Amino acid sequence: MPADLHAHARAAAHPAAAPCPGCATATLADRPDATVVRHHRTVAKAHAPGTDPVELRRRVAVAAALPDILLPPLDPSPALMDGRPTTCWPLGLPVDPDDPSAAPWEDAASLTARLHRAQPPPGLPAMRGPEKAALAVARLLAEAPGHPAVPALLGAWAALPPWARAEEPAPPELGAALCHGDLHLGQLVRHPAPDGPWRLIDVDDLGIGVPAWDLARPASWYACGLLPADAWRRFLDAYRSAGGPAVPPDEDPWPALDVPARALTVQTAARSVTKAALAGRPVDEAEEALIDACGRMAAGRTGAV
Repeated sequence: MPADLHAHARAAAHPAAAPCPGCATATLADRPDATVVRHHRTVAKAHAPGTDPVELRRRVAVAAALPDILLPPLDPSPALMDGRPTTCWPLGLPVDPDDPSAAPWEDAASLTARLHRAQPPPGLPAMRGPEKAALAVARLLAEAPGHPAVPALLGAWAALPPWARAEEPAPPELGAALCHGDLHLGQLVRHPAPDGPWRLIDVDDLGIGVPAWDLARPASWYACGLLPADAWRRFLDAYRSAGGPAVPPDEDPWPALDVPARALTVQTAARSVTKAALAGRPVDEAEEALIDACGRMAAGRTGAV
């Protein structure tokens, strides 16, 4: 797949000319759920096996229609390669993980608020956030069932309402909006690089859903002590200033954020424990904080102290 995908990226980068011999080529990711390669200023992505091509086409069309919020595709019609839908995108400059002080929390919040306020097109599928959380728990049980953290994670998971476990639709009173579905700082790039405006990337989970889900990862990190209070306030204030509908403009945001934040805590902990178990290493300090938070959630469900 990577070799074929590189050829696809080269063709997209140079549709009317021979490939340039000096253009940089690299494999950016090669995972079971996605393969991503770069050729010059073009990025090609082979989406997960089993991805519904019709649903993906609708999601990509949203990115094409909202270029001031989402990175627009080079071609709004995904191609099929070895049975997997494949899309091409312009290269953007990602957030620097080694410079947390420069993290664009305000930009992330403003873009998210604008996405939530956008009118979704007819026929757009549901946001896949709860489904991804359920998949993370299922993978934990399949690949690391004997890990000592599993009981705490399963207890916290069982304490969530069915909609947050992807077992039934969300109640209408929680609201519905155009959502990203997997929002974190890795989903932002500057385009054009290196100092163009920030844009959201990765439409695989985009759809109609509870908008508070998109705020849940930073909310979870803040609640677990992994995100400084100042960064959380900057994110929340910027979201509110941009008119985001996920939380009230002036009231306590946590009644809206509590369930999604707990769900993202379990999802992130499940992924972390699975990776640690497969690598044969102990969990690190940040992963331990997530596991401890799940233990507190499970204890709250049972009435333990």
